[in-house]
Amino acid sequence: QVQLVESGGGLVQAGGSLRLSCAASGSIRSINTMGWYRQAPGKQRELVADITSGGRTNYADSVQGRFIISRDNAKNTVYLQMNSLKPEDTAMYYCNAEIRTKLGWLRTYWGQGTQVTVSS
Repeated sequence: QVQLVESGGGLVQAGGSLRLSCAASGSIRSINTMGWYRQAPGKQRELVADITSGGRTNYADSVQGRFIISRDNAKNTVYLQMNSLKPEDTAMYYCNAEIRTKLGWLRTYWGQGTQVTVSS
């Protein structure tokens, strides 16, 4: 069994910063790409950023230059540093990871989500 547990969401004023963390635990052999998605009310879930096991990153245009994704492979943890936050960044943020379990299964796992609210 594999779990992804997010932390770090909250309420912040526009222009502020937050750092999200997501730790994977359980029957893990290896982790490929890890990423962050978000979903605002009435909108589809969208990719915010992702990072490969080798450290290659990819960002949505809307967060490029403001958000930084990183990971600690030894801790099976991915981070999202969010700077210069805007009200339109308000959403539920979900962690995502492609994980090969110790039994050899390759699956995509999701965290439970952490709320980020940016006030104007």
